[in-house]
Amino acid sequence: MLILTRCVGEALIINDNVCVTILGVKGNQVRVGIKAPKNVVIHREEVYRKIKIQKIKSL
Repeated sequence: MLILTRCVGEALIINDNVCVTILGVKGNQVRVGIKAPKNVVIHREEVYRKIKIQKIKSL
């Protein structure tokens, strides 16, 4: 796992087409903005896990 430190307003670029920007930090929560092409699927981890479980159950 790559671990990076970013300040509010700073960003990370992934594969030339995804930009992840730190929008704010409040307590133990971090607000993140993501710019990506429409064909890039983005989910929170807990949502992604539920989707995977549903796909397995439907087989």
